[in-house]
Amino acid sequence: MGCCSSASSAAQSSKREWKPLEDRSCTDIPWLLLFILFCIGMGFICGFSVATGAAARLVSGYDSYGNICGQKNAKLEAIPNSGMDHTHRKYVFFLDPCNLDLINRKIKSVALCVAACPRQELKTLSDVQKFAEINGSALCSYDLKPSEYTTSSKSSVLCPKLPVPASAPIPFFHRCAPVNISCYAKFAEALITFVSDNSVLHRLISGVMTSKEIILGLCLLSLVLSMILMVIIRYISRILVWILTILVILGSLGGTGVLWWLYAKQRRSPKEAVIPEQLQIAEDNLRALLIYAISATVFTVILFLIMLVMRKRVALTIALFHVAGKVFIHLPLLVFQPFWTFFALVLFWVYWIMTLLFLGTAGSAVQNDQGFVEFRVSGPLQYMWWYHLVGLIWISEFILACQQMTVAGAVVTYYFTRDKRNLPFTPILASVNRLIRYHLGTVAKGSFIITLVKIPRMILMYIHSQLKGKENACARCVLKSCICCLWCLEKCLNYLNQNAYTATAINSTNFCTSAKDAFVILVENALRVAAINTVGDFMLFLGKVLIVCSTGLAGIMLLNYQQDYTVWVLPLIIVCLFAFLVAHCFLSIYEMVVDVLFLCFAVDTKYNDGSPGREFYMDKVLMEFVENSRKAMKEAGKGGVADARELKPMASGASSA
Repeated sequence: MGCCSSASSAAQSSKREWKPLEDRSCTDIPWLLLFILFCIGMGFICGFSVATGAAARLVSGYDSYGNICGQKNAKLEAIPNSGMDHTHRKYVFFLDPCNLDLINRKIKSVALCVAACPRQELKTLSDVQKFAEINGSALCSYDLKPSEYTTSSKSSVLCPKLPVPASAPIPFFHRCAPVNISCYAKFAEALITFVSDNSVLHRLISGVMTSKEIILGLCLLSLVLSMILMVIIRYISRILVWILTILVILGSLGGTGVLWWLYAKQRRSPKEAVIPEQLQIAEDNLRALLIYAISATVFTVILFLIMLVMRKRVALTIALFHVAGKVFIHLPLLVFQPFWTFFALVLFWVYWIMTLLFLGTAGSAVQNDQGFVEFRVSGPLQYMWWYHLVGLIWISEFILACQQMTVAGAVVTYYFTRDKRNLPFTPILASVNRLIRYHLGTVAKGSFIITLVKIPRMILMYIHSQLKGKENACARCVLKSCICCLWCLEKCLNYLNQNAYTATAINSTNFCTSAKDAFVILVENALRVAAINTVGDFMLFLGKVLIVCSTGLAGIMLLNYQQDYTVWVLPLIIVCLFAFLVAHCFLSIYEMVVDVLFLCFAVDTKYNDGSPGREFYMDKVLMEFVENSRKAMKEAGKGGVADARELKPMASGASSA
């Protein structure tokens, strides 16, 4: 199961031919069994929380004495008011629903089971008494009869805080929640630092509520724009890449020129009649301008050299983007892949949150310092929270890895099928079938490796947040450095995992072998990888910016005519965030397709040379790129040494295969 192998096996693997789609076999079976056992453990946690009564306490709710609302209850030892019959009291009512505990994430109030929630505001104890007599719903403590509400001296403690806000039961969870969210405004102000008074928060929330139709329409607009952009990129990829390249070069040259101009202008400015303090400031500014100008010059020169070296490799990026557009035409279901992944993630997250809520009400009844009942899990089972948290990360990464493997399998099938008319009816479903039958273990292993890196990073981030303002500068620097290093490692492993899944889709090899083979291919084509990851990713990033800006502009134009509220910052932020999320989901699929196509192209050029019996699998656009590269190498002479050096491993690999 490990990734370590002997030198001899590595040598044999390096000589092994890639045989696309020829053989299929199960990969990383031990890791699949381990993942299944882990999922069984997740199911045990859910079953335990349900079996211990947590499901009934979560859905029906319970009062401060351990009684579940809507049913008969057993008496709890040494706890008063327990064991009551609440068959006709189906709702949980809080005496002070606005008293929120941010640290412990709960309402600091006595909870009672009542027959009905007060639908209208009750301003006095007389109103509370009248409500109890009419509706048969006593809102004061069980020790106090409705007839005593206005006469007892304990009413101020045993009855709800006045005025009692109008409330309505939460669907499925039988809790009386205030209809007016004003009591939560103070709580929200502790989380939102830019809100200084309740009126601002109210205007923000009212803006969201009154513009919900516009928000929904703009979200659909971002979805349509993302799908349109995926089609357009195929046709304007060549123009777009060169426009961006020219703009970057002109921008860097213009910025450098402006800095030198400002430096020269300030240097020539007269220094007479200037007080010493201002003279010192002017000298500091002049020195800073010189440093900025030199830095910008160095950056521009380096950027120009990189563009010069990679100018021919930009052509490969353009060709891959063009072929990616064709892939989406032949495999239209790829466009909907983010929907299925998002749907699977949402289902799992709902299950995870429900189980988490079950765990929050699981365990045995314990009397707290105030004399009320809390349910706590004791012994080894109290550490189920950690297991549940690891499950959130691993299974989420597993679902995302399944998407990567599915996309890789479909694109590999497209690339290595010479006659596109012989493609399966639905390559996506065929890829899903291969994933389920053969490669779930590989996906489980790859996602577990990401989990191993992500958990320490999350722990360090939690420690950093807890120690904020308490640790010294050195400790803060070390923590941030560790978090940054782990983040970089996670991104590198994500990229390697994606290429490993592609290698598995091609050769049906286990994770470690596929990762090593993919790594060798990527190293042999390092310059091309750099070109694709810089130019390609920058193009897609600008596409995301374009969609966000277009949606935001449309939002400004539409919201500007809305007169029902004055603050529409929050609706616009929601729309822009959703637009970026949608654009990222769709264009990341495009990026994934380009990366898979590149690895297939690299394997194709390494083991095939276009001769009879060893014909290329690649598309005509990529074939033209290869032919142009060969002609350029022959004509360039010494100027093409770098390209010749890069293509040499492919040619030698093809001849020795």
